[in-house]
Amino acid sequence: MRRAFASVRARATLGASLVVALALVAAGAAVLLALRANLTAQAEGRADSAAREVATQLLAGRPYAELDLPEEDENPVQVVDDRRRLLAASEDLERISGAGTAAVKPVAGSGGDGTRDGQADGTRDGQADGTGHGDADEASEPGEIDDDVEYSSGSATVDGDRADYRFAAVEVSTEDRGDLTVYAGGSLADEQSAVSTALTSMLIGFPLLLAVVAGVTWLVTRRALRPVAAITAEMSAITASEDLARRVPEPDTHDEIARLARTTNETLTALQTSVERQRRFVADASHELRSPIASLRTQLEVGAAHPALLDVEGAVEDTVRLQELAADLLLLARLDAGEKPGEARVDLAALVGEELSQRTRDRVEVRTELRSVEVSGSRSQLARVLGNLLNNAQRHARSQVTVATRADGAWAVLAVSDDGEGVPPDERERIFERFVRLDDARTRDEGGAGLGLAIARDVAARHGGTLMVREAPSGGALFELRLPGPAVTRR
Repeated sequence: MRRAFASVRARATLGASLVVALALVAAGAAVLLALRANLTAQAEGRADSAAREVATQLLAGRPYAELDLPEEDENPVQVVDDRRRLLAASEDLERISGAGTAAVKPVAGSGGDGTRDGQADGTRDGQADGTGHGDADEASEPGEIDDDVEYSSGSATVDGDRADYRFAAVEVSTEDRGDLTVYAGGSLADEQSAVSTALTSMLIGFPLLLAVVAGVTWLVTRRALRPVAAITAEMSAITASEDLARRVPEPDTHDEIARLARTTNETLTALQTSVERQRRFVADASHELRSPIASLRTQLEVGAAHPALLDVEGAVEDTVRLQELAADLLLLARLDAGEKPGEARVDLAALVGEELSQRTRDRVEVRTELRSVEVSGSRSQLARVLGNLLNNAQRHARSQVTVATRADGAWAVLAVSDDGEGVPPDERERIFERFVRLDDARTRDEGGAGLGLAIARDVAARHGGTLMVREAPSGGALFELRLPGPAVTRR
């Protein structure tokens, strides 16, 4: 059993750890992606700003050699023409990829030696007389800088240090130098450093957090299952000792385990009651059977020794009593086993008439007030109820017994009353217990075994009805059987 509880704890711990691990991985991936996207956007913004700053200088007509370029290690720059020739580049640029061209040195005559592109002698492009010197103030009117920007990833080696960059490509149109493209890089060092730091923190923190979650889950599950272990141990002890008086411990909580313990104790109580009732039933049945069997045996032994002294009538009466008692015990056993009452239609008025026609030894007169009313159930069991109620009334009546049937709404009512002494109010429930006789001085022959009313109430309950006793108008006892009509569903 400990292994079972350990397995439950292990499964709960593993399940919680897996859920938390998946949540952490998903959250960590989302954080890393968001962090990387944000820092990459910042690098692109720096690259775009640097590229537009150089493009503005080109529009102003500044020579390539005089361009004010950003710091090489922060924003490496290339200026290329529409034929992908490198016209200007950062000074210490040693290697580059992902930008306009793999070249790092401007082409000859591009102005890298201090002259403007297309000016071998320093004169303005297009001056046929070769006079005058060009400078920024003499540049042609600015064109325009394209609003669109394209980004690409690459790397650059500046002064021996290689780093990754996000390059922005900005196109600028000039009147004297044609279409140019400025490539400026934004360093990804911050992005890589931040992502690396976050990833390292996650790789260290996530296992620690998972360990904490697993440990807490293990402890909480063990604490939660501790009452279950106590319940299981007590149930094992009850099974081993067969002591149904013991009860499992109920935790001082209001959770499912507490309800389990209470339900278990209620089940044990019902089982104990059933077993004790069965034991009493067996003991009482054995005691009740002993008397007629002993009497019958005595009469048969006397008859065998002295045939003239054989009391045939007494032997028949004892045999009948024994037969009735055995039939009662068998019916009770079937009822206790849950025998279904059936679904036959039974007319109570016709049932009363049929039962009375078969009774030839009644001591007092039986009056009837019958109205036809149908019920659904077992005809034989209902006949046994009527017979038991009539027998009980015959034993206690002074001069008259009354049987009535009627409908009361959706219920059918069968009432049997007598004019005897009645049943004291404090005894009106006890008389329905098995083997109970209120008059202890009455002999067994006169009073029966005390099973008739118990059987009658059990049959009534099986049919979804009730059997109660109250005072009759004549002062005796009135037993009222209420059964649901055919349209009423039994529960």
